[in-house]
This record gives sequence, structure tokens and C-alpha cells, in this order.
Amino acid sequence: MNAWLKGALGNAAAAAARSKNTYLAAQFRRLVGHRGKKRALVAVEHSILVAVWHILTGDTPYQDLGADHFINRIRKSRQTRRPSANSPSSTTT
Repeated sequence: MNAWLKGALGNAAAAAARSKNTYLAAQFRRLVGHRGKKRALVAVEHSILVAVWHILTGDTPYQDLGADHFINRIRKSRQTRRPSANSPSSTTT
């Protein structure tokens, strides 16, 4: 990888990690606990690079998913996995 690109991505990822109420900051906070600071920064760098690629190739504007993206995504998936008490698949004997 180009050293200049790597340095610029590192600075952008560090700035994004310090920002508030953004998807990239939420991603950093989510990963830093179990991956460590350096690996979390590399993951944010990768997300920035993927977003830039999509912006340049698809001519689409950047749209931040928001800081609550991971919370909302987890809630929806857990709601669909758990059978409710009123569902026909739950058996009561």
C-alpha cells in the first residue's frame, strides 16, 4: 500500500474514532474492547477505504449510518431469533 495513503487513512481513522454520533466512531468503540486500539483503527481505515471506493465508482454521496446503527441492528436480529410466547411454534403442555 502507498505510504502516503496509509498515513492519510490512519489520520482519518483516528479523527473518525474521536468524533461523536457517527457510524465510524461507534464501530471503533465496539471493536476496541475485544480487538484492541490498533486493530480497531485498522478496521475503521478499511471501512473508510470501502466507502470511498463506493463513492467514487458509483457516484453516490456518503450517507452516515449513525451512531445507533449497531444497537438497532442487534435489536432487530435478536427479536427475530427469539420465539415469542404467542407464536404458533411455541408449545405449551
